[in-house]
Amino acid sequence: MRPFKFTPGLDVSNAIQYRAANTNASFLAGGTNLLDLMKEDVAHPDELIDISSFPAAVLYGSHSQSPKGGLSISAWAKNTQTANHPQIRKSYPLLTQAILAGASAQIRNMASNGGNLLQRTRCSYFYDTAMPCNKRVPGSGCSAKEGINRMHAIFGWSDSCVAVFPSDMAIALSALEASVGITTKEGQALIIPFDQFHRLPGDHPEKDNNLPEGAIITHIELPENNFADHSAYLKVRDRASYAFALVSVAAALEIKDDRILKARISMGGVAHKPWRATKAEDMLKGKRPTLANFERAAASEMKAAKPLQHNKFKIEMGKNTIVRSLEMALNTSNI
Repeated sequence: MRPFKFTPGLDVSNAIQYRAANTNASFLAGGTNLLDLMKEDVAHPDELIDISSFPAAVLYGSHSQSPKGGLSISAWAKNTQTANHPQIRKSYPLLTQAILAGASAQIRNMASNGGNLLQRTRCSYFYDTAMPCNKRVPGSGCSAKEGINRMHAIFGWSDSCVAVFPSDMAIALSALEASVGITTKEGQALIIPFDQFHRLPGDHPEKDNNLPEGAIITHIELPENNFADHSAYLKVRDRASYAFALVSVAAALEIKDDRILKARISMGGVAHKPWRATKAEDMLKGKRPTLANFERAAASEMKAAKPLQHNKFKIEMGKNTIVRSLEMALNTSNI
């Protein structure tokens, strides 16, 4: 690991000022991804601005309510705090399920909500500094595209990058249609809809998200919904713990009179960002929640998949995971 300066941030404004004075500095909250990247010489900031001591109550704001209803959660709260908060478990059980499916208890105890959204891909070529990687060194090439790409994307990839986004929490937030609250380096408070926060690779895979330069995430807004009684997160992986998803699905249903009023489905392990299965969602609207309808919706979504040499199995796995997660959501009432 290269030497770096450690600078305690006093508050959001103070931390942003430090970052503005040194564009090679990075904010440090839990550090569960950043420190790994520094140890592997993938990231090498020369200053870490500590924001881990900022107020970390899970629910954000004086009344813990966002302007549009629902809840706002602090970006500095730990994943474990968030997953186990009674109000989150009651109103947004999908988020609890997704967080608890990720990493290990030790990492969840350290990882912050904001940092979870900013983590980098776990592509082995990205971490191997001896190999070309456009995400790490723009213009150097994508080793994974013609390499061992079993874990890689089947949606939204480009010739520049076929990596996938590793977060479980973000998949649930995508299905819940959350928003990300930020403060820019100019001190402006902005709200970014979740589907606009992360990016597909295109010609600039080095850009994981649309967070403005020097900005900091302050909170995540969860809108009101009627999904609490019918939601499920299903993660398919090589082993039962400490593994990233081959395919994961966050499914949420609003059902009335045996009809689906709304369906929200987001997939992980298949794209450079959380992948909203909008074709499947549209097909399910107004339909009865039957296995046959779930299967047709899943098949319609997976038609657009473009597998690589080693991950063709993700198409059938994706269909089955969508169907199974919808069945679980239908039959699961809260947690």
